Amino acid sequence: MRSIQRRLSLGLISVLLIIGLVLAQISLWLFEVGLQRYLESGLRNDSELLLVAIVRGPNGLQLDEQRLSPGYQRPYSGHYFRIDFDGGHWRSRSLWDLELPQPESAGLHADLELAKSKQSLLLLHNEYRKFGQKISITVAQDYTPVQASFVLVQRIGLALGLAGLILILILQRVTVRRALRPLDRAREQIFQLQQGQRSQLDGEVPLELEPLVAQINHLLAHTEDSLKRSRNALGNLGHALKTPLAVLMSLAEGQKLEQHPQVRALLRGQLHQIQQRLERELNRARLSGDALPGARFDCDSELPGLFSTLRMIHGEHLELNNRVPPGRVLPWDREDILELLGNLLDNACKWADSSVSLGISLESTGYCLLVDDDGPGIPDDQREEVLGRGNRLDEQVNGHGLGLGIVKDIVESWGGRIRLLDSAMGGLQVRIDLPERTGHSSAD
Repeated sequence: MRSIQRRLSLGLISVLLIIGLVLAQISLWLFEVGLQRYLESGLRNDSELLLVAIVRGPNGLQLDEQRLSPGYQRPYSGHYFRIDFDGGHWRSRSLWDLELPQPESAGLHADLELAKSKQSLLLLHNEYRKFGQKISITVAQDYTPVQASFVLVQRIGLALGLAGLILILILQRVTVRRALRPLDRAREQIFQLQQGQRSQLDGEVPLELEPLVAQINHLLAHTEDSLKRSRNALGNLGHALKTPLAVLMSLAEGQKLEQHPQVRALLRGQLHQIQQRLERELNRARLSGDALPGARFDCDSELPGLFSTLRMIHGEHLELNNRVPPGRVLPWDREDILELLGNLLDNACKWADSSVSLGISLESTGYCLLVDDDGPGIPDDQREEVLGRGNRLDEQVNGHGLGLGIVKDIVESWGGRIRLLDSAMGGLQVRIDLPERTGHSSAD
């Protein structure tokens, strides 16, 4: 969810910055154009007043200074004019010893600099005819204070824009969090589902999520139902085959086949393999039981039941030692761990003389599972051969190969390693090293 919020925030920041800069520039440009048009009307009015101040005199045209604005009399006042006609020209005293820029065309002109000063002029140049003569009047106003005001407005606008952007981002973050809160709840429930803390997702979700949640719940229910049917079918099949197998075994041991010892031995061997495989599958179904989808393996709650089942199968004479620290929870699927430990312990119980031990420890590189027994063990030169086979070893190798094929498949699928070592109890030690695996945090 954080990545979604981050992308939305970055996208909103980019859009707001682009739109804000464009709108700010357009607004300032329109404001400046409007102000120039306003100042132009004042300059045009001054130009017309100067035209009125031109009168006939004894020596021709003359300028009536009584009609001039006082600003034209004070040096560098920021208000200037120049009047050109056929007989000469007049300049305002405010120009002092400077010359007013003369544009080539009539109209309003901006950003003209007055020589030897820091004043930026807004200048209006017009052509008139009076008393039969062509008269050119140029009036100008210092535009520097207006430009300084624009800079101040830009800074204030930038500060207000940034404050507004921050406020919008805060409101957007609050809005997005509230809008994505149902997704956060759904993510937490999926995480709980992975941890085995629930079996279904809550149906009270926004309308947009209802189809997704409904399909996930339907899939979970279908998967759980399929697993139950498969286990029940396996159990029913095993129990249904027990009686015919018992009849066939009794026939193989009967007197009718005494005259055919080879057939009798072959039939007995094949029936024994069928019975062994059947017992193994029934044990697996008995050990797996019911579980929430994705449930983690809680050693405190699962191992006592597993040990109890193994005692019922192999007899109470076996001493099963649980050396797992209290509170240990393995971050793998409950069903897979039950199958792995069930096969290891079942194999150890079949070959142990009197004692089997299970230890699970957390090391720097991951988890270490140790299963020891006091049975006959496996010679060193046969261990690699036992583990090197890709088929089900309980069907091909006599001895400790029972169940190790499934265990090897599970361990390799998790990126782990299985080794057969000498046990301190005198028999075989099966050591499994599994890399540490962590669930997805709900804070992702």
